[in-house]
Amino acid sequence: MSPMKSPAFTLIVLGFALAAAAGMASAQTTPAQAAAEQRVDNRQDRQEQRIENGIQSGALTKPETRRLGREQARITRAEARAEADGKVTGREAAALEKRQDHASRHIARAKHDRQTRKP
Repeated sequence: MSPMKSPAFTLIVLGFALAAAAGMASAQTTPAQAAAEQRVDNRQDRQEQRIENGIQSGALTKPETRRLGREQARITRAEARAEADGKVTGREAAALEKRQDHASRHIARAKHDRQTRKP
């Protein structure tokens, strides 16, 4: 009997398949969690676009751009940590939204202060 057709081999393959299926089932998110993750992603994209618009218009100076970019990078890392276990809890989503609220205010203040640079 070839090793590929042995009962032990079949059990091992079946065990790996079941373990993979169990892992995928536990990593699935609920619709509410998926919506929260999508909301965070969409908002992050909009904030990055606002920064880009500020750069193009000259409303943001280089130091402001650097500072806002670092803040966005920190939010992205926090989001990755929150999603690392396969789900974003309500508490994690609230913390991410709070960070995004602060970042949004920082973007608005930086774009509307009297500091400008040539576009």
